[in-house]
Amino acid sequence: MADPTTPLLEPSKEAFFHENCPGCKQDRRNQLHLGIPFREFFFIWIVALCSALPISSLYPFLYFMIRDLNIAKRAQDIGFFAGFVGSAFMLGRSLTSIFWGMVADRYGRKPVILISLFAIIVFNTLFGLSKSYWMAITTRLLLGLLSGLLGPIQAYASEVCRKEYQALGLSIVDTSWAMGLIFGPAIGGFLAQPAEKYPSIFAREWLFGRFPYFLPCLCISLFSVAAFIVCLWLPETIHMHSECSLEYEPIEVMEAPPHCPNLKGYGRETKQRRWFSEQSILRNRLLRSSIVLYCIFGLQSTAYTEIFSLWAVSNKSYGGLGFSSQEVGSVLAISGISLLVYQLVFFPCIAKHLGPINFTRVVAVLSIPLLASYPFMAKLSGLDLKLTVNCASLLRSIFSSTITIGLNILMNNAVSQHKRGAANGMAVTALSLFKAVAPAGAGTLFSWAQNHQGASILSGDYIVFFVLDIFGLVGLMLTFKPFLTQPGKEEITANN
Repeated sequence: MADPTTPLLEPSKEAFFHENCPGCKQDRRNQLHLGIPFREFFFIWIVALCSALPISSLYPFLYFMIRDLNIAKRAQDIGFFAGFVGSAFMLGRSLTSIFWGMVADRYGRKPVILISLFAIIVFNTLFGLSKSYWMAITTRLLLGLLSGLLGPIQAYASEVCRKEYQALGLSIVDTSWAMGLIFGPAIGGFLAQPAEKYPSIFAREWLFGRFPYFLPCLCISLFSVAAFIVCLWLPETIHMHSECSLEYEPIEVMEAPPHCPNLKGYGRETKQRRWFSEQSILRNRLLRSSIVLYCIFGLQSTAYTEIFSLWAVSNKSYGGLGFSSQEVGSVLAISGISLLVYQLVFFPCIAKHLGPINFTRVVAVLSIPLLASYPFMAKLSGLDLKLTVNCASLLRSIFSSTITIGLNILMNNAVSQHKRGAANGMAVTALSLFKAVAPAGAGTLFSWAQNHQGASILSGDYIVFFVLDIFGLVGLMLTFKPFLTQPGKEEITANN
């Protein structure tokens, strides 16, 4: 007699577990082990952090790097050339994200993750050794082209755990990414030009003196080497069956086909699902709607990040806060640490009760008055100003993260497993394009606002945060019907 304390698989699902299929083995583990998969979540955290660090680490020293490469004839032109280096990664990623998503669906999440980590090790190291402007652009572009981490790791986070832990898994991806955007600039800022900053440790004639921007890149590459080794034990989640197997779980258990007598659950409903699986994922309305919202809120978030840094350090006479770079860094660090606690402790519980769509709507509504209050903070000073800005930055980080995770859950649940890599690849491609446009647009808008402080309506920085609120309001409206609707059972079957 079976032990009543041992979890049993449902008979209808037992027949669909294949001994040599890594996806089936993972599904079996998910059904038998009811707790949080801490080891797999640790892998996810490491990989997501590796994907974020190379993106953000170069900005503190990029200006000085372009200056030392002697490509700009005037100091005023340094920003122009630096912009191309900064955008090369996003351009490369936008060109290949769909491809890497399809590869992840066909050959598995693990190979794409390992290839991407290897690319970081090689090309991030070469970027630090760049002795010419074109070498810097080429290495960043190749790093972006071979960066297939974000889409597959988001799909992996929703597959490696039970459904009740999906929100936690995706929140770990977002949290790790946010931490990378905090630690990356710190690594780049403190470790670049070590011979100038720490002459007692690094001599000018040594390696780090001759290549002043190599040390931060080397540290990130060494961390990626450790992540690469750890991920060799990463369990695969994609289903790989023989030709007599089906990739879909059946709706009804019917008579097995004569050419494959051991296969149960083959019938009209399964044929219908297979037919729909051959159609483009662009036919999936929920996926399309989620990606559009993902891009709108992503553009708003990126523009906010650009504007906040510029606004915080600008002079009070222009509506800014007059902060130093160290004060801005401390605000972002406090927000990042608090965000980590929120995502690991509070978010999964709240999302479980409200659901991803309702939770997204709630925080989108709360974000509107929060952003509208930012220009009024410039009237404060001293401790009141610092406390207010820290609280506002923390709330904004929480709201932005909540929306991102909620939309990631919607996108991953809108398609079946064998389409998640491609779906996430599409989302990353679209988001990369929007994120390439957002900083330029935000910087232009901010510069215009700085020169129009005396306008009678929405003068100066008021117009900047008003425009951010417009994007938030548009995103909020699109979370309702008829644009975004929860699919019924028949539509889920068709989409999958």
